[in-house]
Amino acid sequence: MDISAIRAPVAEDMRAVDALILRRLHSDVALINQIGHYIVNSGGKRLRPLLVLLAARACGYAGDRHIDLAAVVEFIHTATLLHDDVVDGSELRRNRDTANAVWGNEASVLVGDFLYSRAFEMMVAVENMRVMDILSHATNRIAEGEVLQLLNAHDAATDQARYMEVIDRKTATLFEAGARLGSVIADCPPHIEQALASYGLALGVAFQLVDDALDYSADSAELGKNVGDDLDEGKPTLPVIRAIEVGSPEQQALLRKAIEEGGREHIDAVVAAIAATGAIGYTSELARSYAERAKEALLVLPPSPHREALGALADFSVSRTY
Repeated sequence: MDISAIRAPVAEDMRAVDALILRRLHSDVALINQIGHYIVNSGGKRLRPLLVLLAARACGYAGDRHIDLAAVVEFIHTATLLHDDVVDGSELRRNRDTANAVWGNEASVLVGDFLYSRAFEMMVAVENMRVMDILSHATNRIAEGEVLQLLNAHDAATDQARYMEVIDRKTATLFEAGARLGSVIADCPPHIEQALASYGLALGVAFQLVDDALDYSADSAELGKNVGDDLDEGKPTLPVIRAIEVGSPEQQALLRKAIEEGGREHIDAVVAAIAATGAIGYTSELARSYAERAKEALLVLPPSPHREALGALADFSVSRTY
């Protein structure tokens, strides 16, 4: 399935989410409206809210609280993007200037704070303490992941275990929370909730692994950002970590220097070294193994178009080129 086919079983729900996001973005502070609409309407894939909707429907949920929770998850994700771009000094996302490049770091951070607080207002309105527990825990782990990534920056000694800990917290946690929320509002038994959480976590890891592989292998226009952004920021992601692990002494020295110094000065040589060591293939294969793990977790659910779409979402996460 392509992404439009994956969305099809919850197309009406997704339209409701989009409408709710636009309503709840509103503030009587004009700059909040400007930046909020700019980033929310910047062409994101909306995978995290889609995950909430599909998980809830796959669990037999017939209400409408999943609409609210899907919007909450998207607000949390959008807030992290605003903060990430400031921390990383990013200037391009989804083929558009980042909000911080247009309005400055201060405005981006503060509007990110607004989105976080609006998300918590909305989750309180759901009146479910389990929902509050899941989302508050998730946002805390995301923040921890951001700090761990900062600690790893420009450290060429970062190994695969340290890298996986970052993506588990920074990216996969919100996927895990989104899938778990779908089962919680459907009042599923604990083994179903845990299966959905396992699905979301594995999906999130697969998604980030592919993102990190694409940073060294995709076309910039299709990717929507500059190839080599991670290297520019001194981030030791798995393609580089693996290439350092198995490369020649010359390749290892080049890659260590690139991570320690950052920048794109040697990007062509770095990309060539990563390709020559098979590090992209290694990263992609690990992503596929997590996608398969995600699909296996879904087998506890009864067959339905929504379960099928969740499985297809795992396949999409590792087959995409953007």
